[in-house]
Amino acid sequence: TLMSWRGIKGGIEAAKMGHDVVMTPTTFCYIDYCQGDPTVDPPIYANLRVSKCYSYELIPEGVDAKHILGGQGNLWTENIPTLRYAEYMTYPRGWALSEVFWSQKEKKDWKNFVPRLENQFKRSDVADVNYSRAIYDAIVTPSFKGDKMMLELGTEIADLDIYYTFDCTMPDSHSLKYTHPVELPDGPLTLRVITYRNGSPIGHLITLKPEDLRKRAGRN
Repeated sequence: TLMSWRGIKGGIEAAKMGHDVVMTPTTFCYIDYCQGDPTVDPPIYANLRVSKCYSYELIPEGVDAKHILGGQGNLWTENIPTLRYAEYMTYPRGWALSEVFWSQKEKKDWKNFVPRLENQFKRSDVADVNYSRAIYDAIVTPSFKGDKMMLELGTEIADLDIYYTFDCTMPDSHSLKYTHPVELPDGPLTLRVITYRNGSPIGHLITLKPEDLRKRAGRN
């Protein structure tokens, strides 16, 4: 039996040779990776959001499903100092992978999964189980168009509003509301971004300086 963790290619090749396989590719199943913005969560060399975990298809195309024994999420603990933090890193990505591994492909539906995920948040609050709320945070993606830096903001779930400022003030529901990519102004600035739902803040505040934005856009 082979465990395919360096991507899915090795698992596909092994299954086609008649070997049994456990699929656990780093790009979808390594839940020790940073799950939110690296300015909020402790940064690590790779990022894996819960929506990407959920997007994983366990049975590769062209492979006999009988050779795919299942999947596995991996939480390596060299950067996990406490059991409480292990919970935080495991959930909600562990719930997403559970549904990926235990459900038929046609039953998967991200929009349907989100409210059930939020119900698990409520259950975890009652049980005092730690979990990440990074799913509510904005996704900040700067890029360059010529010499001009452009800013795209997004979210993993659909019903959030994104507000931002460039002028060092704290954003709220009266700040600029994100609707389309924007050009960052020249000069010194501090980008602050926060998400709201139904008029109330719900995500973490994300703060980025110009040098942080340039680095994310691939220019130092």
